[in-house]
Amino acid sequence: MKGVEGAGSRRSGAGPLLLGVRHHGPGSARAVRAALEAARPRVVLIEGPPEADALIPLAADLDMRPPVALLAHAVDEPGRSAFWPLAGFSPEWVAIGWALEHDVPARFIDLPATHTLAWGRDDATPADGGADAEGSAVEGTAEPPTEASPAGAEVRVDPLAALAEAAGYDDPERWWEDVVEHRGAGEGDAFAPFLVLEEAMGALREAYGSAEDHRDLVREAYMRLQMRAAQREFGDGVAVVCGAWHVPALRRKATVAADRALLKGLPKVKADMTWVPWTHRRLSRASGYGAGIDSPGWYAHLFAVPDRPVERWLTKVAGLLREEDRIVSSAHVIEAVRLAGTLAAMRGRPLPGLSETTDAVRAVMCDGSDVPLALVHDRMVVGDVLGAVPEAAPAVPLQRDLARLQRRLRLKPEALERELELDLRKETDAGRSRLLHRLRLLGVDWGAPAASRGSTGTFRETWRLRWEPELSVRVAEAGVWGTTVPAAATARAEADAVAAQALDQVTALAEHCLLAELPDALPVVMRVLADRAALDADVGHLAQALPALVRSLRYGDVRRTDTEALAGVAAGLAERIFVGLPPACVALDADAAEEMRRHVDAVHGAVALLGDTPKAGHGDLRARWHAVLRTLSGRDTIPGVLRGRAVRLLLDDGEVEQEQAARLMGLALSPGTPPADAAAWIEGFVGGGGGMLLVHDERLLGLVDAWLTGVPAQAFTDVLPLLRRTFSAYEPGVRRTLGELVRRGPGQGGGGAGGLTGGVPGFAEELDQERADAVLPVLRLLLGPDGHVPGGEKPDDELAGVAG
Repeated sequence: MKGVEGAGSRRSGAGPLLLGVRHHGPGSARAVRAALEAARPRVVLIEGPPEADALIPLAADLDMRPPVALLAHAVDEPGRSAFWPLAGFSPEWVAIGWALEHDVPARFIDLPATHTLAWGRDDATPADGGADAEGSAVEGTAEPPTEASPAGAEVRVDPLAALAEAAGYDDPERWWEDVVEHRGAGEGDAFAPFLVLEEAMGALREAYGSAEDHRDLVREAYMRLQMRAAQREFGDGVAVVCGAWHVPALRRKATVAADRALLKGLPKVKADMTWVPWTHRRLSRASGYGAGIDSPGWYAHLFAVPDRPVERWLTKVAGLLREEDRIVSSAHVIEAVRLAGTLAAMRGRPLPGLSETTDAVRAVMCDGSDVPLALVHDRMVVGDVLGAVPEAAPAVPLQRDLARLQRRLRLKPEALERELELDLRKETDAGRSRLLHRLRLLGVDWGAPAASRGSTGTFRETWRLRWEPELSVRVAEAGVWGTTVPAAATARAEADAVAAQALDQVTALAEHCLLAELPDALPVVMRVLADRAALDADVGHLAQALPALVRSLRYGDVRRTDTEALAGVAAGLAERIFVGLPPACVALDADAAEEMRRHVDAVHGAVALLGDTPKAGHGDLRARWHAVLRTLSGRDTIPGVLRGRAVRLLLDDGEVEQEQAARLMGLALSPGTPPADAAAWIEGFVGGGGGMLLVHDERLLGLVDAWLTGVPAQAFTDVLPLLRRTFSAYEPGVRRTLGELVRRGPGQGGGGAGGLTGGVPGFAEELDQERADAVLPVLRLLLGPDGHVPGGEKPDDELAGVAG
């Protein structure tokens, strides 16, 4: 065999060509390609689940674009899954590509996924996915896994850290760059780096033998059996690409009986395997991926560029910063390249690495700031590259239906987070909204609702989209509910409604069903909702449930959904709240009273919407609600924060005049009222944007001022925190205006009870004609020439009134 036999003196012993690698290492990937070109093996064995052998030909498909991952999941429990990620610079991916290019068989030889997935069942530990899924970059350290990916069960020595420390480095990544990544491909003996790495791993395993993981021993036994089978079939023309940590164990002589004894009695589950897209971000250690690397974007760059990697990298950085409107010229790039080279020479490194280029970018292009540097790290050093798999890859029916909907709605999955504005009056946007809401019901959180920057109408939605690889597992899990997205979402909603324990959970589910347009699920949800509402007597629960129901009624106009049954349940809930709220507000402590105040605010907003809904069908709900508020405002047994809030809501709705509100405030702030209760009344009345009331009604401000100055010294410290919390919520301009009004003090005449008068501009009792005249030109420009507007005229005195 060309190369293999010729390299006998350079390889440790006869037998298969063992190529120990660092997972996701571009230097290892280049070395693997060079070694395979030199050896020309007849078969390539790769660390990975053997169930994926049938998927290897898909790697040659033009639609296959790394990073991708092999996904294995238990058929009867899709949530039990494991990933084997591969980037374009992964040695395993390079080995697969070489085998396909040269028409050489390629096989996976790691422990089958059928055992890997079953291993954690009994002890409730995560499944160990093997090479890429659980080892460190050269295998040997089990770090925290991603949520849906496998992880090792034990913590072992980190080979990179141990070797770097022995070489005098405090940073394993820097050591790896110096000895591997900065070594040119094809220089010298193609097998030398693997021999050196094998010797180092042998010494480490000998020194740390007690830290060997039992699962590694089982996996290595299986790999040895597969190597023997390949040797019987292909002779010595066998090349093995695996984590360097395993090479000494694979080289070690072991009997077939001993290896089979290690594999005896392993648990099994039925497993399915497929390719799924992956991202550079999920390859990073920051994502919790055990075999992750710190800088996948940087490594992809090193692997892809033909020459001058530093110059090309810094040019890309400059382009990114220019896109973000930072001033970066070609002179900056030249100076950054020089600085990176100088730093490498000062630090004794053969070439500038990531740390040198990062320092150069910070100093030259970012003016010493870490803010733009963080953008460079996020977008380039880590990156948001999302891979792709061909349609021919195996998939559950739900995944295929989702892919069809994504194509039809032109909604492409992307790893980079982006905002999507939807106008529900457009059919395509309405379809996108339905899909995203249905996926959320299924637990596939591809999109998250966000606050709209423009219109707040019900026809407008804003979503924040980001596709994560784990969502492929979520889709597989959701496949148990149905073969299409609508059918699966309907079945899931019905099951969740029956299982829901709290009333607010059912109302939220009803809202989701309306947003997702699942008419087949609504009857079940509404039946459960009516049953839960009839049995729940807690006013707090009812108050939490009502707003979601009323919001749902507003979706009928845009989404053309029949909400008549929902309106009836909402009106019934409102009636029960009206009856039960006053007794529920009696004798509450401060925390319970504050919680009930939030419920009152929520019900007030819901009743305002429900009263405008023709389908409500229960008379004038607003009038009955106002009667409830009057009851709350007049009962001394109800906490002050609730009485003050009730008066404020009635005043906002025009149900009480300002004179009556001032009278009620005067009663609440009378000397006979305990200071703490009076302060709570003020918080309820002027909290939540009530500062403008005090600005524009000096009688109310005068009452507050007179009460506050009359609070006894011993009680003042008790009410001060409450007052500070109330007034600190106001806008700075409102607080400043209130301070000016209070500072000028009471006037000599008029202004109402406790009224404040004086000469602060903008707050005089009479119209300031001179100031009003100054804005007349602007008002004429807005309203029409010479005050003429469509539908009538606005003479100057009326315009002045508007200005005043």
